[in-house]
Amino acid sequence: MIMRDSFSEYHPAVNFVFFVGAIGCGVVFQHPAYLAVSVAASLLYYLTLGRKKAAKAILWMLVVVVCLAAVNPIFNTRGAHVLFSLFGRPYTQEALVYGVALSGVFLTMFLWFGCYNYVLTGDKFTSLFGNLIPSISLLLVMVLRMVPAFIKKTKQIIGARMSIGKGEDDKLREGMTVLGTLVSWALEGSIVTADSMRARGYGTAKRQSFLIYRMRKRDWWLLLTEAVLLAAVIAGACLGQANAVYLPAMGVAPLSWGAILYGIYVFIPLLINLKEAIVWHISRSGI
Repeated sequence: MIMRDSFSEYHPAVNFVFFVGAIGCGVVFQHPAYLAVSVAASLLYYLTLGRKKAAKAILWMLVVVVCLAAVNPIFNTRGAHVLFSLFGRPYTQEALVYGVALSGVFLTMFLWFGCYNYVLTGDKFTSLFGNLIPSISLLLVMVLRMVPAFIKKTKQIIGARMSIGKGEDDKLREGMTVLGTLVSWALEGSIVTADSMRARGYGTAKRQSFLIYRMRKRDWWLLLTEAVLLAAVIAGACLGQANAVYLPAMGVAPLSWGAILYGIYVFIPLLINLKEAIVWHISRSGI
C-alpha cells in the first residue's frame, strides 16, 4: 500500500530546494554524525514513499555498501593501525572506516535520488523550469524517464520474441537483436517526439502549464525554513563543524549544533508527514 506523502503536495520549488540541499550536503559531508542522520532520513523517507519492492532494493543496496566498505582497504593501504595482512598488503583500520564513510555517501545519494524521482515528477520539473529553460527542461525530463522506459520496452520485446519461439538458442545473437530493435525504437520515438513538440510550437512563446502550482502561505513558510536551516548548516560547515579526516589518521570534529540543524533539515519530509498524520487522527477522533 502506497502511503500518502504530504511533502510532495507542496510547491515544486519547495521540493526542489530541499533535494538540492539534501543531495548537495550528502555529497560533501563525510562526518559520521552528518552521514548517520542523512542515511537514516533518506532510508525512512524512501520506505515512506511506498515504492515497489523498496525493502528489496534497500537490501541490495546494503549488500553493495558492505562490499564497498570491505574492499576499500584492499586497494587503499594508508593508515596507522594495521588490523591484519591480506595478500601481503596491510588492511588498516583507517582505510576501513574511510570505506564505510564512502559507502554511506553512496547509499544516501542513491536513496535521495530515488526520493527525488518520486516527489519531483516530470510535470513539476517542467512547470518549475519550463519558462526559464524550455529546451533543457524538456531534455532533462526525457532523460530522467529514459531508463525506466527502456527497461519496460526491453521486457516487451523479449516477451514478444519468446511468444513466437525466438530467443531460446543463441543468447548472444538474441541479445544483439533485442538491442538493435530497442535502438531503432528509441531513434524513431525521438524523431516523433521532436516533430510533435515542433508542431505544437514548444519553446516559441511563453509556456503555459495545464497544472498550475501556486505558492501558498505554507509553501513560503517551509521554503523560508529550508533556506534558514541550510544557511546555518553551511555556516557551521565553514566553521569546521563538519570536518572529518580518515587518512592517514582519523580526526573528526566534535558533535555540535550544525549536525543537529542538519538532522532537522533532512527530516523535514518525515516531520511534515508525521504532523499531517497526527492532525488526521485527531480530526477522525473528533468525528
